[in-house]
Amino acid sequence: MTVHFIGAGPGAADLITVRGRDLIAASPVCLYAGALVPVELLDFCPDGARKVDTAELTLDEIVAELAAADEQGLEVARLHSGDPAVFSAMAEQMRRLDALGIAYDVTPGVPAFAAAAASLRRELTVPGVGQTVILTRTSQRATPMPPGEDLDTLGRSHATLVLHLAVQRISEVVAELVPNYGVDCPVAVVAYASREDEIVLRGTLDDIAAQVEAAGIKRTAVIIVGTVLGATQFPDSHLYSATRVR
Repeated sequence: MTVHFIGAGPGAADLITVRGRDLIAASPVCLYAGALVPVELLDFCPDGARKVDTAELTLDEIVAELAAADEQGLEVARLHSGDPAVFSAMAEQMRRLDALGIAYDVTPGVPAFAAAAASLRRELTVPGVGQTVILTRTSQRATPMPPGEDLDTLGRSHATLVLHLAVQRISEVVAELVPNYGVDCPVAVVAYASREDEIVLRGTLDDIAAQVEAAGIKRTAVIIVGTVLGATQFPDSHLYSATRVR
């Protein structure tokens, strides 16, 4: 028996990986993260599968479900939104499974920031403009950020910032970023990336907070900040250069 942690993708059901889909189809138990996971993915579950919405469960209750399946020798598909490598709360589940001696593996998924960049039709690493992407969040309604990972410190790098779980405090985020990025720095907010109800906002640090408020965006959104969003004049990549040594 194995617990399969599966990245369910950013929202569109057809962005699940083939491996993830097949694991769901082979698992008689499926735990999924409520409204964050496309309900259509549950259609891949085998007939009679136990389907458990973990949105209102505690960590202890989730682990109890996994342990119960293990005792019965049942494979488990544990669905997390996006890619479980980032902000998924998978680590503490794996720590519990290690202590219990329960086997698990991980299948990656399309992360929300990648889906947002696709919707924006932007590369986040543009030659001569920006080659570093920082994935981060803020500490409101979550565990505190480690020392040195506050927005002011990260912003000094002038790297492209992708903020998860932060749109509810967009005004505070803007205030913390303006000293390093300036009010004219391009910003985009993408809510429900890849879904039918996707919302895409483009602006600058000067006006993005007002746009978010007017659109009523409260959750399930990523904020992308950086000059790469507005870059039009930049050198071609060396990757395909005729002068590249091959």
